[in-house]
Amino acid sequence: MIKKYKGIIIEESLEDNRILNDLEIIKFEITKDENPADRWHIYTVLVSEEEIERLAKIIKPNKWYMHFWKDNNIIAIFKDKKFNFNADDKFTRESAIQYGLLIGIPKEQLDFLIN
Repeated sequence: MIKKYKGIIIEESLEDNRILNDLEIIKFEITKDENPADRWHIYTVLVSEEEIERLAKIIKPNKWYMHFWKDNNIIAIFKDKKFNFNADDKFTRESAIQYGLLIGIPKEQLDFLIN
């Protein structure tokens, strides 16, 4: 399976975290929130488009999304919606941001950073 996209997955966004066992993880970090229950487990992964489709089926509804990128191409997935856009495409990017806000994601988390 060809790994094409780099992405960020927050373990707490998954309905079933066992999928992480099947992914190529290249970085892992835990946020430093004082309360352990507020900490996020953040995975940077390399995934194929097929794996992105599998992840889209197990992301929790409301307040969660994942995004993946290859060069300037970004795929942002929410529970019931997917956005494909170029990092420089302000219109589609804004559509993804507006959808995220609609389902309760804070604007500062809808940055779709690529690196």
